[in-house]
Amino acid sequence: MIRNSLIGLGLALAALVGVLLYNTFNYGGAPVGGRVTLPEPPAISAERGAENLAAAIRFKTVTLASGDPRPGQDGEWLALHAWLEATYPAAHAAMTKELVPNTLTLLYTWPGSDPSLKPLLLMAHQDVVPVNIGTEGDWTGGPFDGEIIDGYIYGRGAIDDKGSLVGLMEAAEALATSGFQPKRTVLFMFGHDEEVSGSGAEAGVALLKSRGVAPEFALDEGFMVLNPSPLTGKPMGFIGIAEKGYVTLDVVATGAGGHSSTPPRDSSAVRLARAVVALDENQMPSALDKPPASDMFRAAGKDMPFAQRMAFANLWLFKGVIEGQLADVPAGNAMIRTTTAPTMLAGSAKENVLAQRATATVNFRIHPANTEDEIIAHVTKVTSGIEGVSVELGKEGIRGKGASAVSPTNNRAYAVLASVAEATLPGSPAAPGLVLGATDGRYAEAITPNVYRFQPSLLTPEELTGFHGTNERTSVENMGRLARGYAQIILAMDAPE
Repeated sequence: MIRNSLIGLGLALAALVGVLLYNTFNYGGAPVGGRVTLPEPPAISAERGAENLAAAIRFKTVTLASGDPRPGQDGEWLALHAWLEATYPAAHAAMTKELVPNTLTLLYTWPGSDPSLKPLLLMAHQDVVPVNIGTEGDWTGGPFDGEIIDGYIYGRGAIDDKGSLVGLMEAAEALATSGFQPKRTVLFMFGHDEEVSGSGAEAGVALLKSRGVAPEFALDEGFMVLNPSPLTGKPMGFIGIAEKGYVTLDVVATGAGGHSSTPPRDSSAVRLARAVVALDENQMPSALDKPPASDMFRAAGKDMPFAQRMAFANLWLFKGVIEGQLADVPAGNAMIRTTTAPTMLAGSAKENVLAQRATATVNFRIHPANTEDEIIAHVTKVTSGIEGVSVELGKEGIRGKGASAVSPTNNRAYAVLASVAEATLPGSPAAPGLVLGATDGRYAEAITPNVYRFQPSLLTPEELTGFHGTNERTSVENMGRLARGYAQIILAMDAPE
């Protein structure tokens, strides 16, 4: 009897091991989406692109708050527009240029010869975030000097997002100079205020919609090729197929006021503290097994270490372990769930007065697997057992909107972008991903279901710290990659399928 039981247990263990190994060795073998053969673009000069990016950085197109630039403060934007026209004469001769009404957002139209083909919408933005006062001296190159030092262009906007803007115009200039005439109309939209609201891009998309324009796809900033990727320790390209949404709630606790010399044991501040801790300990559920995360991990599978690959290949057994590990890494946690971030606390106006109303402002970045209503229901449920606590919309209500839709990976648009990503650094697989911040691309959903977020450039994790930080920089080589990649996207989407 015991012998039979041991034999049965051994067979079960052998079967389990067999299943684990089978799933592991078959995980991540095929890329997500198709691939195409990329056309050869015209001659591209990385050095020219670098010099032009350096010049573009010198225009201080800084936005601080919604509504920027204010009337009379638009000189830097208008000077940038004039510089673009002077720097890219062939592109401007091939395209028509207009300002989106009541904005400083640029819209270029390069007419195609075949009106039956849907156009491309390629996006970037002109504005940049400010530099923290007192940190200017920490920069290797001045934040608005546009210096090229040891093969890098330093300055605010080098990555976010004048590099993309200049890369697009370099591609257009090279193509126009070579005599290229697109079959498919190409639209360039350069928003003027992405860093504060994106109202320019929103108005630009509304203008296109009013004209009946429905692009084949829209492409904006967001991801790039990362070397090394934290997922695998090897180079990997990421194509953003969705981006998170944004909602802010106020968790409010009420209680008796009075003098701090005789405090109750359950004041409004204590109740609020319990609510904040409860939200931290009860996060929104994971979407580890849903796109885009599931597709991203699968695409990375072949380059994962064996143990990691086994875990992802067998989520039915290891899901809890993976979720726990990712939850300990802020960026990993943000990839798989709606995040909960208490950001502001308010209570009494004086240190010796008990607050009758204490408030925690909590910001949620919404995963595509969730809705705003689900978040409100979650917060209400988690805090429902705490006396005197209620949930309200933040002072500005729901800011922005819910998460974007998840764009498909089974079309030519994604295949072209993935092919360009893999050509940016040969040997680096491309994978779909979720953009954690907001881009102007979110507005393009109003006119196309195919919205992607990718820049054909190569960055290290260290270089990524330049986003909105000190020593923002990109390499001279990246300016060649950007111009070449954008040109290949235009050419590949113009070719017959």
